[in-house]
Amino acid sequence: MAHVLVVEDDPDMERLIVHRLSDAGYQVTSESDGQAGLAAVRESHPDLVVLDWMMPRLTGIEVCEQIRQDATLEGTRILMVTAKSQKADIDRAYAAGVTQFLRKPFSLRELVLGVDSVLARA
Repeated sequence: MAHVLVVEDDPDMERLIVHRLSDAGYQVTSESDGQAGLAAVRESHPDLVVLDWMMPRLTGIEVCEQIRQDATLEGTRILMVTAKSQKADIDRAYAAGVTQFLRKPFSLRELVLGVDSVLARA
């Protein structure tokens, strides 16, 4: 069973994502800000991080960049979820090392398909 870490500062969105991914058969843990999320990635080495962009303490982009700079986390896959949808935002996310980008609002089906897709690239 793949381990997915959800890093999302909106409590309702966090619960929704965790619940849906758990129902889809994933082992899911979560953190509510970028700094705690980065610490959890370093500690647990999840198969995938579902990462919000706009968060306190560290943004999703900063978390992503730090993950990519850490050789021990080289294979970590990242699904960025955000309301930011301008081409420049998408380009910035991919330049930071995001594996896949999902725009908010998204359906729960899109979320699961995105997670499945990223994890299938192993």
